[in-house]
Amino acid sequence: MKKWWQKTLVISVALLTFGLITPNHEIWDALENGQASNNSQGSNIQTNNQPNTQISAVVEQEISTEDELPQQTIESILFAAKEQSYIKFGSRIAPVIGDEFEDRIFPKIEEAIQQTLTRMDNESIKYLSISNQPSQNGEKIFHITNEEDGQDLIRFHVRTEKRPQDGFYYNFHYHTVEDQFVAHHTLGDIYWSKNTPPKWLS
Repeated sequence: MKKWWQKTLVISVALLTFGLITPNHEIWDALENGQASNNSQGSNIQTNNQPNTQISAVVEQEISTEDELPQQTIESILFAAKEQSYIKFGSRIAPVIGDEFEDRIFPKIEEAIQQTLTRMDNESIKYLSISNQPSQNGEKIFHITNEEDGQDLIRFHVRTEKRPQDGFYYNFHYHTVEDQFVAHHTLGDIYWSKNTPPKWLS
């Protein structure tokens, strides 16, 4: 299999399985071993030595899996964060503000999440979850919570603001547990129009 095709396949599977099947997963070893046996006549000799190879591969995989687990958790949180944002927008708001959200707001959401998680140890990161019910009438997009104690760590919100003479804006911001969710940390504003925007989730 061509290298670029294999890399594309590995990345696609990793994204579609939310990181459960990583590039170090044994499915890829089987794919490469199967390809090697198709291309060479000396492959029968290699298959006799496979048990030793598999043992070392499993040990390496377990070591790398522990290192990758926080990264997988972070990637799945970022994926879910974007998904929850678009659920909040609904089918009427998303097409209008989606591009600007992707370009200006979501990179700042990613940065805020990364900054929060870098202050945590790998063990704590494993117990993080993201809420899956954006508010229809309130500001909530999603919250990141520690499942061990049920405590929110960071809350991402969007507020609709009507500014005289200008029209309606969406103000994206977040709150953190560090100041008991008092301060508004602004991520940015997106202009809607002078017309009243539709309801969230619509």
